[in-house]
Amino acid sequence: MTVQPRSSQPRSSSPAIILTNIETIPGKAITQHLGLVQGSSVRAKHLGRDIAAGLKNIVGGELKGYTELLQEARQEATNRMVQEAQQKGANAIVNIRFATSSLAQGAAEIFAYGTAVRVD
Repeated sequence: MTVQPRSSQPRSSSPAIILTNIETIPGKAITQHLGLVQGSSVRAKHLGRDIAAGLKNIVGGELKGYTELLQEARQEATNRMVQEAQQKGANAIVNIRFATSSLAQGAAEIFAYGTAVRVD
């Protein structure tokens, strides 16, 4: 997967970075190890989503409001991880993982981390 980080600049001005959850990138050689990079996003539940979720619990089905909330949080955590990797001079991040934790009643953190590298 190659990602252009979100920014106010046009996409063509930011170099693409390769993201993978495996330890290597097929067809590429890792030439430099730049260390751990990470990004996180803490999100709180929304009263409207809670009401909809409560109703959905009665009839069953996907909690789309929470699915969207978690997707936004994962994207934000990934963007922050990519920004940190680019600041270190990386053009790829390998062995990416995601973790979640509950911080308080109604708030959760999505944490993305991986190893920043340079590849040829």
